[in-house]
Amino acid sequence: MAAESAAVEFRIDRRSGVATYLQIVQQTKQALRLGVLEPGDRLPTAREVVEATAINPNTVLKAYRELEREGLVEARRGLGTFVRRTLGGAPDATAADAPLRTELADWARRARAAGLEKDDVGALFTAVLDSTYSTNGTNGTDAVGRSHEGDQER
Repeated sequence: MAAESAAVEFRIDRRSGVATYLQIVQQTKQALRLGVLEPGDRLPTAREVVEATAINPNTVLKAYRELEREGLVEARRGLGTFVRRTLGGAPDATAADAPLRTELADWARRARAAGLEKDDVGALFTAVLDSTYSTNGTNGTDAVGRSHEGDQER
């Protein structure tokens, strides 16, 4: 009896400008960060991904090789590709993230109500993330130059 694939379903956006194999890599990493995939879980086979997404099997294999190169998964001949490790924080990160997830969900609903499209919200969020996590000396300013020193308790 074959091992059952983890509950991960790849969604390919052909208009995104991001290479298809990278979309698979990014979505797998996201699933690892969110706890959807855990060590020991089997990724869908290349055939399963091809059937679900109508992409070339070599594209799936390229993505899986990249994930293997990064030490996140391992291929087991005749069995499939399995998760080796997760990404993100501590084992109890899901519980710790719950308040932040709630706040972010509220923010996303407000952005949608304000008329922002999904791509607009993604671009805004990415710009803020980039400025927040940059190491080029922004000294705690956000994407539009506002200072956020002392905001830790918000």
